[in-house]
Amino acid sequence: MPTITSPSTCQTVLTTFETTPGTCQDLLEALSDAYEMFISKQPGFLGAGLHVNDAQTRIANYSQWTRREDFQAMLRSDEMRQRNRHIHELCKSFEPVMYDVAGVYPRNG
Repeated sequence: MPTITSPSTCQTVLTTFETTPGTCQDLLEALSDAYEMFISKQPGFLGAGLHVNDAQTRIANYSQWTRREDFQAMLRSDEMRQRNRHIHELCKSFEPVMYDVAGVYPRNG
């Protein structure tokens, strides 16, 4: 399970996928398959979550990695490059962005 802490000892990657209601489920299945069959088995992978908006026009992905180099190596692999070509066909755009956790605000009260 991903855990949000600050300071963080891991690399956080947020990816937003712009899609349509007609392809949202197909894209979600492709992403789920990528995580279950490949990404979750890669060195440095810690956890991830997929989120879908009510209109089914966006999917947000949150993932954590031990090091940014682990995430980059996964992206550069032949299998992920092939999967990303298929994912690109199912959405208008997507962009993974690496972030550092700048603050965490747990529930008070």
